[in-house]
Amino acid sequence: MCVCPGPRRIAIPVRNPRLPLFSDAMPAPTQLLLPLIRSCEIGKIYNTACYCHHKHLCCLSPHLTHNHLRYVPPKKFATLSRPKENFSQFIHARNYVSTPQRFYLTPPQVNSILKANEYSFKVPEFDGKNLSSVLGFDSNQLPANAPIEDRRSAATCLQTRGMLLGVFDGHAGCACAQAVSERLFYYIAVSLLPHETLLEIENAVESGRALLPILQWHKHPNDYFSKEASKLYFNSLRTYWQELIDLNTGETTDVKEALINAFKRLDNDISLEAQVGDPNSFLNYLVLRVAFSGATACVAHVDGVDLHVANTGDSRAMLGVQEEDGSWSAVALSYDHNAQNESEIARLKMEHPKSEEKSVVKQDRLLGLLMPFRAFGDVKFKWSIDLQKRVIETGPDQLNDNEYTKFIPPNYHTPPYLTAEPEIIHHKLRPQDKFLILATDGLWETMHRQDVVRIVGEYLTGVHHEEPIAVGGYKVTLGQMHGLLTERRARVSSAFEDQNAATHLIRHAVGNNEFGTVDHERLSKMLSLPEELARMYRDDITIIVVQFNSHVIGACQNEEF
Repeated sequence: MCVCPGPRRIAIPVRNPRLPLFSDAMPAPTQLLLPLIRSCEIGKIYNTACYCHHKHLCCLSPHLTHNHLRYVPPKKFATLSRPKENFSQFIHARNYVSTPQRFYLTPPQVNSILKANEYSFKVPEFDGKNLSSVLGFDSNQLPANAPIEDRRSAATCLQTRGMLLGVFDGHAGCACAQAVSERLFYYIAVSLLPHETLLEIENAVESGRALLPILQWHKHPNDYFSKEASKLYFNSLRTYWQELIDLNTGETTDVKEALINAFKRLDNDISLEAQVGDPNSFLNYLVLRVAFSGATACVAHVDGVDLHVANTGDSRAMLGVQEEDGSWSAVALSYDHNAQNESEIARLKMEHPKSEEKSVVKQDRLLGLLMPFRAFGDVKFKWSIDLQKRVIETGPDQLNDNEYTKFIPPNYHTPPYLTAEPEIIHHKLRPQDKFLILATDGLWETMHRQDVVRIVGEYLTGVHHEEPIAVGGYKVTLGQMHGLLTERRARVSSAFEDQNAATHLIRHAVGNNEFGTVDHERLSKMLSLPEELARMYRDDITIIVVQFNSHVIGACQNEEF
């Protein structure tokens, strides 16, 4: 028996959150159904759920491997994979008969999925050194890729002041995002340390004494560290702080300069580790996977009223500002590094010969392939062709057999074409600045920034500023309008079912209908999508919502004046 969706139950698979997903039944979550499908037990549970009269993907010959069946287009390399439009070829050749039976996730099941990765941390108002301008933060992730390619990090700086928070969006795998999420904050913290503290840490390592703790991490249990690579990562970090000791100028470190140096140095170390290799075969393959995959990063450093955002790629930082009338405004604290940013296109063209003016950005992608114009890793866009060939030929068989790693981008003449150098924005916090949202592009592709800030602001304050219901050109009957108003009332009354602002935002990002309200039926269908379809409708979503302490910020402002 086949339980795959029939042709009338699936829309054209483009990533548009406004398109209807299914008009009829929806299969149960993948993790629940797959074991039953494999053991043929599904028929005993859903008696006449769906019958397939033609060969479908799950009915094909067992001689085909899983890789032949699975279609998950790489997020950043759309031109290297099968276009989404081709998916319709799989649809028209099937004929199904199905019963009117429906299956939707219950609200508790939806909540279980949405809350699986949520994390909250409340900051003590006084940490022993200074009053904190951060009340706390909520974070969450919802995967679309399997495994998820996004990562998140949050930590308190122990030897200097301030907090670090960041989201990392991987592509061509999760290896680079994982490495950057583990390592970048250490590079930033070391860059901010005074010369005396660096000397103290180095002397402790030399004498075998316990090191001063640099960071206090705030992590969800699923946010793991790579124990196998910890020694390698530590040695690279130690080399960096030794160089900082040698280059001591006696001047106080500027936060902007520290952020730029940390980003660039970590990317350089990722590249160098892959070139040098490692005698341990596992580590050797790991450093190569990190280098050949890529990741964008959006990091915030908050110290009192000083907020610095360092961005590399297309994740975003958005400030939620409450106006005098109680309404909410969104203030962008980062710029996307992609083809929609004209200054980025101009920068790329200026860095390469005029003969490459038409090829450096093609089809809104770097060399026609990569969507972000800045990223960690991605050595295929940084190394010379000779270096790439040498590393691949001398590397492990897994790397040499990988078609992507052997592929040389077209019109590849004057590398590097890609940089990890971040763009820094400094903002002085004001009492009306209530929160900061850091999120990967999976959120911003589904929601406008003003809606994002309004939803979070209303959630945090409990005050809903209702606007006239917009029907977007739809013909709405009086009965339908009554239903929309009833739904709005129910939505307001249930606004606090989420205890986490990031979870509340993901609920809206995935479940909003064409009228801007959360539709449980739609939310259930979206969360029930199997892995092969989920990535066609949305990307991984990772969100951190940082709430500011307006009283502390106001007091700090008064002291300055």
